[in-house]
Amino acid sequence: MATFPDPPSKVQLRAIGEDITILPAGAKLWRVYFRGGPHPTTWNNFRQYGPTNSKFDHHTHPKRVQQRTIIYLAEDGPTCIAEVFQDTRTIDRWRNDPWIVRFETVRDVQLLNLTNLWPTKAGASMAINSGSKAKSRKWSKAIYSAYPNVEGLLYGSAMYANQPAVAFYDRSETAIPVTPAFNRALGDPGMITVLSNAAVKLNYILI
Repeated sequence: MATFPDPPSKVQLRAIGEDITILPAGAKLWRVYFRGGPHPTTWNNFRQYGPTNSKFDHHTHPKRVQQRTIIYLAEDGPTCIAEVFQDTRTIDRWRNDPWIVRFETVRDVQLLNLTNLWPTKAGASMAINSGSKAKSRKWSKAIYSAYPNVEGLLYGSAMYANQPAVAFYDRSETAIPVTPAFNRALGDPGMITVLSNAAVKLNYILI
């Protein structure tokens, strides 16, 4: 079994150093978000409440609205679909009014690369991408505290063949544009073909 202990101290992490990947200005990123339900949001909203059960929430306990914020993104739409609907493996086009958005970053963003050797150097493994979410949250919180120049994380999607996914910390909020390039409801008839193809690929149900 891959090694996946709790993170080392802040001093130890700083001694290990970062493995920074620059996400350049103009990078295209996708997100699935929900306009309805108990926690409606907007396309560019960084979640203030946390930590939740999401993998890399860096919020401190107790759960509350706080200055630490996060948003989960991916380099392609199908990765977002796979991640967001993983619990039920059902792409529900209607429940809580899901939308999919694509935007381009307006400045470079410094990401800690979790897809190379940094996890091993730091005492973890690739399990940081696909293992215990509770443990990954501990690592994210430690990373945020140890590396003030790190604005987010680059990781491999455990639900879509390790395709690139991104978690932006609050430090990267100024990289988000004023308007998106694409923003459409999953319930839009024009989305049927794309979602049907994604459902077949993932063996998810499409409603």
